[in-house]
Amino acid sequence: MRCKLPYSRAWCIGERNGELESLLDAYKFSNVRAAYKALADLLDLSLSNLPSSVYVIPVPSIATHIRQRGYDHTALIAKEFAHKRKLTYLPCLERKTNTVQRGKGRGKRIKQAKNAFTCHAQLDDNGVYLLIDDVVTTGATVRYGAKALKVAGAKDVWVASISRQPLD
Repeated sequence: MRCKLPYSRAWCIGERNGELESLLDAYKFSNVRAAYKALADLLDLSLSNLPSSVYVIPVPSIATHIRQRGYDHTALIAKEFAHKRKLTYLPCLERKTNTVQRGKGRGKRIKQAKNAFTCHAQLDDNGVYLLIDDVVTTGATVRYGAKALKVAGAKDVWVASISRQPLD
């Protein structure tokens, strides 16, 4: 049995390997903050023409990682992408948990993501909401992030990620 996804369109720049992996790792783990512009450029090149009415929403990082880095890495990418495309940046998703997904198996990731998000805005059911994440592994984070947007009133949610990381 397959589950119905809470988003209608999805894009991914590529698999998390080679130069894309190096760029992401430098950005996330070596504090190469300026890399967000290159990552936003990759999104800009990879996504088709979007309606000007799209709202860009980052998947929020956990508070521990924001404190470690000094910034929310996905929010910087999403904000820069929105700026490039002249779209509305709407950071309305909030983390309810502070659990780390990295290194976890499929079942644990799904369980952790299930109640991880809330949306603190009432969304317009006529709007299109583009949820941006850096790495998609099982899809649980974007699935439950999109679900939180739907609960807040979104009718149409799209998803874009920088990379896809297969589970080992």
